[in-house]
This record gives sequence, C-alpha cells and structure tokens, in this order.
Amino acid sequence: MEPPCSPQVVVEDGGEEEEEELSGGEESELRSSSGRGSLLTRRGITLRVLLKDGLVEPGDGALTIHYLGKKFVGDLLTDGKIRWVETGQIFNSPSAWATHCKRLVNPAKKSGCGWASVRYRGQKLVQYKTSWLHKYQPSADMSLVSEEEDEDEEEEGKTAVPAEEKNKNAKPGLHDIMVARRTDRERIPVRDPHTLVELSAFSAINRFQPFNVAVSSNVLLLMDFHCHLTTSEVVGYLGGRWDTTTQLLTVLRAFPCRTRLADKESASAVEEEICQNLFMRGLSLVGWYHSHPRGPALPSLQDIDSQMDHQLRLQGSNNGFQPCLGIICGPYYHGNQGVASTITPFWVVPPPESFSSKQRPNDYGIPVAVEVTYVQDNFLTSDVLNEMMLLVDYYRTAPDIVQFSQYWCPDTTMMDKIKGSLSGHAPKDQAYSQILEHVYSQLSITQ
Repeated sequence: MEPPCSPQVVVEDGGEEEEEELSGGEESELRSSSGRGSLLTRRGITLRVLLKDGLVEPGDGALTIHYLGKKFVGDLLTDGKIRWVETGQIFNSPSAWATHCKRLVNPAKKSGCGWASVRYRGQKLVQYKTSWLHKYQPSADMSLVSEEEDEDEEEEGKTAVPAEEKNKNAKPGLHDIMVARRTDRERIPVRDPHTLVELSAFSAINRFQPFNVAVSSNVLLLMDFHCHLTTSEVVGYLGGRWDTTTQLLTVLRAFPCRTRLADKESASAVEEEICQNLFMRGLSLVGWYHSHPRGPALPSLQDIDSQMDHQLRLQGSNNGFQPCLGIICGPYYHGNQGVASTITPFWVVPPPESFSSKQRPNDYGIPVAVEVTYVQDNFLTSDVLNEMMLLVDYYRTAPDIVQFSQYWCPDTTMMDKIKGSLSGHAPKDQAYSQILEHVYSQLSITQ
C-alpha cells in the first residue's frame, strides 16, 4: 500500500559515473568520425546513443537491477531516460538510477556502477556498450569497459543471491505493502523462514538509532485487542507522521486488517479502505504490526525479510529517508510476564555488503530493538471503539475465535487475560472502563 498520488520526480544526481548528455548533432558527429580514428569516450556512450543505433529498444520493464537480494525494475524510455516502475521517478542515466536504488537498501553506498549493475532484458548494459565499440570504433581500448565489468563482478559477489541463481530466483518487482504476508520467498531455502531471531541493540552493532518513535496508547490498545481475538496470526498497519526536522516518527492510529492472511481476494479491498482512512485523517503509512499468538514476540526470518521490503517501499515513496516501524505482539505466550502481551517494536539494518555470497548465500538484515516513547492518551476515541466493534463482528462466527470463557492458566480465564492486558494501555479518563465492558459483553455473546 502506498500513499496516494506519488508525483514523478526527475533525479539528476547520478553520482560519480553520470554520463554526459549529448545533443543529436554531437552524437551523429561522433558516429561519423569514428571511421577516422576519433574515439567516443566511455562517458559519451549513453542509452540514447544505443537506442539511436538500434542496439537496444525502448520498453516497459526492460531494465532491472539486482542488489543485496532485492530487484528493481525500470522502463527504458524513447529519449534514453529510465522510469522506475516502483514510483514513476525519472532518471537521466543508469548510474543515477542504480545509485538511488542501492542507497535505499544500503544508505552507505556511494556509487551505483550503473552500466555494470543495470541489465537490459537480462544482459548487462556494459555488454551493449562493448558491442557498440566493436561495431563503430573497433580500434577502441576495451579496458574502457572491462573495468566496469570487474566492478560488477565484485558487486554481484556482494548480493544475497548467487549470480547463477539470479534469473531463476529474481522477484517480479517490489510488491505493494499488502494485507497478506508474502509466502513466495525468493531466497534459497537453506533456512526455515519461521526460525525466530533474537533482537540486537543498536549499540551492539556500533550504531545509533537513526530516528525517534512515539506511540499513542490507543494504538497499543487497539492492536493488543485485535491480537487477542483469534488463535490465528493477524496483521494490521500503523498510521502517523514523520517529521524530518526532529527525526521523530509519531504513531497515532492502528488499522487492523479484517481479513484472513491467505484471502488475497479481499486483500485489495481492505488495502483500499485503509488507504482512504489514512488520507481522510491526513496520516501517512508509517509501519505495520502482526501477532505471534502463542509464541515469543520475536521476528522470524520471514518477518525480517517482510520488514526489509516494507522499509524499502516506504523509502521508495519519496526522495528521502522515512522509517518504517514493525511491531510484533505476543498475546498468549506463557513465557510472558503476567497477563500483559509482549509488544516488540523492531527495525531491520540492511545486510552488509562485505560478505561472500558463497559463504552466506541467504543473508538477512539484522533485526534491532527500537526504543519507543509511549504517549498516554486522555480518552478512548470513537474511532478506536468503532474498530473494536467491527473486529468483534468480523470474528464472531470465526472457527478460530478465542473461547473467552476458557482458562488461560488455572486461575485466569481468557476474558480476564484480555482485560488485564488492555488495562496497561488504559486512557487517563477512567470512564473508558464502562465502554470496554460493553465490548467485552459482546465478546461473551459470541461464545
């Protein structure tokens, strides 16, 4: 799910490898002079040159980049520019596009090695540059392009998928943040995707948390309520605001998904409803949550991969950094302290570039614990109450609804359990307790 009306942006900064833009007359002169020994420099060979000489053709989805296990898709336009399919942004050159995409995955990346990283219909662009030189300037020094090929081999050695597996395992593109969690993982299945991973601290990996987070207590209340209703995993999204000046991410609203994770037919309708709710409230999509009903609130390898995708998606929605918060809620894990659910905010640090794909062919990012400030709301809003009643109606006849009259432990019923957990997110106005009793009574009726 992406924010409505994402405008096209022309990105001109291609880093240290930006190609020279040539006029039509200059290109013709360079081609005609090639037979007299004049050499077109490496920077002078642009996509527009290759298009005019028929070595490549414009087309939708003709260009791709694979980097650290992620795939980016671009359209080759008739003027030699590149339109990134994900956002509609226009880039002047392969280097500009490659640098932008790689920095989304790894902000420390300095350049994109564009011609060596971008593929045209599966083949490296640098090979088309070589073909052009063979055809029009056979006396050219081939080291002009071999350097880039060497750089590319180094880049491919850094990706999360080995080179020989790329075409077989490449994703069809960065997907929208949808209701259903993806199950068709493109990584080599050398590890169980359900394996849980302990969170690291930012300090343990010699980093500082790059943003601050404040979460409304009403967000926690609605999210915790949703996760308590069913023995199946649930998912929802978080709305809020990102302040680039203060680097503060404020989470103001939870949007539970009233759908089954495997129900792809209703996913688009649920997504559209949430998108409209965000728009009407002037909020942005800032994260997501899901439950581990009876297990620890720790991310699985699949959760880490999904979080990394979500982070890329939100960063790709504009031309700057925006964090994406992931939250895991564990309501019924008996390792929890007391009746309160364990709630785990986390973020994923992108995998490092400096590893060998042969040694670590299935590398994931590093999940880190996010320090959060919880803001106590004064009262329970009508929006939250309405969402709670809609959730009750949705799960009322579900076969996996929690039986609240049963016991969670010898002296605590499931109803006592949910009441006790939600009391930790209680608004300052104690009148909310009467409102929640009405909600709980509706749950009892469902049994």
